[in-house]
Amino acid sequence: MFVVSNSQVIAIRFCLPDTILTMKQGIVLITYPDSLGTNIKQLKQVLDSHYAKAVASIHVLPFFPSSGDRGFAPLHYESVDPAFGTWEDVQALASAYDLVFDYMINHISSKSPYLKQYLQEGEYSSNKALFIDYEAFFSGEPTREQVDKIYKRKNKDPYHSVTFADGATKKLWCTFSEEQIDLDTQSEAGKAFLKHNLEHLASRGAKLIRLDAFAYAIKKLDTDCFFVEPETSRLLAECRDIVAPFGADVLPEIHEHYSIQLKLAQEGFPVYDFALPLLMLHALYFNTTIYLKNWFSICPRNQYTTLDTHDGIGVVDVYGLLPHEEIEKTQQHLYERGANVKRIYSSEAYNNLDIYQVNCTYYSALGDDDRAYLVARAVQFFSPGTPQVYYVGMLAGRNDLKLLEETREGRNINRHYYSLEEIEEEQKRPVVQALKLLMELRTSHPAFTGSFVLEESEDDATICLSWETENTKLTLHADFPSRSLSIEENGKSIMKL
Repeated sequence: MFVVSNSQVIAIRFCLPDTILTMKQGIVLITYPDSLGTNIKQLKQVLDSHYAKAVASIHVLPFFPSSGDRGFAPLHYESVDPAFGTWEDVQALASAYDLVFDYMINHISSKSPYLKQYLQEGEYSSNKALFIDYEAFFSGEPTREQVDKIYKRKNKDPYHSVTFADGATKKLWCTFSEEQIDLDTQSEAGKAFLKHNLEHLASRGAKLIRLDAFAYAIKKLDTDCFFVEPETSRLLAECRDIVAPFGADVLPEIHEHYSIQLKLAQEGFPVYDFALPLLMLHALYFNTTIYLKNWFSICPRNQYTTLDTHDGIGVVDVYGLLPHEEIEKTQQHLYERGANVKRIYSSEAYNNLDIYQVNCTYYSALGDDDRAYLVARAVQFFSPGTPQVYYVGMLAGRNDLKLLEETREGRNINRHYYSLEEIEEEQKRPVVQALKLLMELRTSHPAFTGSFVLEESEDDATICLSWETENTKLTLHADFPSRSLSIEENGKSIMKL
């Protein structure tokens, strides 16, 4: 029996099989290399000690030498940042867990050796074709109409001016920060660069390579330069073909209308479920599962589900799945009822906009309510696809306002650095212990190798989800108003909240 922080009780009766199934069936942990301890060795120590039965795979966020954006402005992919460890440390992690690596397909650091060489050598540099000459792309200075047509997440034109060794200047395409200069994925040099890096990462033990900012990777004149078709789908297929001989696959990271995920899934690619986080908040805030059930009836089955990631809680991802007024109502409720979260944290003042994402930990978005949080996680684990759990969420982490204010970076509210001592203390919290049991169930139970079923439920305030094989069936019953859940194995209760 666990006594939770809001004085309610979680009564658990639990039986787990002795063996864990293949790692691909279990929980994927998302973590920075220096967030559970200070390096990759300590990360493995933490997982081996506390989560060996709960975590099957690990998405290690960028561990390469980088000039910014918490690793997402890589200098290159050839080595591990010495602050995090070595390739031997990565291999040791891969010996126990399947690994997911990031490849920033859209950009490279402005301080990378590739750009430095181009700036030093000028127009005759072999690296010139890696980058996109902004004005040459438009055959001169673009019109305001052309620029406004481009899909942008920042209030700036998508270029950065660079200065060459001889004093000449040029505008290079730059979608995000000035630390991240876009790559030309369509030039011969760009294609060779892509192939080299993907082969290198796959050969280093990546089972899955996440293609960061994938929808921005194709630029085409007189388009919005976002998920340009058919070129983008063709690029994804090329990436898959490159890594397939190494036994790896690719996962495109795209935050936008859910129809994009449906399209790619229909083409046989794994995709993200970025719609689930806000749909789940809406269901728990307003005690209705109507929109959640609709999504489960149509969502891809070959998907990776999320409630939290290193970025914010997605908003654009639910357009068309939640009515506009319900989206606004959910955001307003979050700011009013969440724990230590304000609208300004998702504004330009903190380098983000809440029309795209809300900066908050998922636990704090639910008001630091243990029962609501465990219901959300249980429903995620029974959703179609493979569940991912962010390291802050694994420890039911609260908003880190200190780090937020120190950095003035909105997303850092959800990027706490946990020391080994903190992690040991967090293990004592009932909500962390209960979540670990849920994770162990999701990683080990054979039912999750079978088929997902959206069962009939009593009313719109409840939901019933099952997974079943020929030999076993596991069913979740969740009641949103009471924040209660029960899990049955072949009709026999094994867990109650």
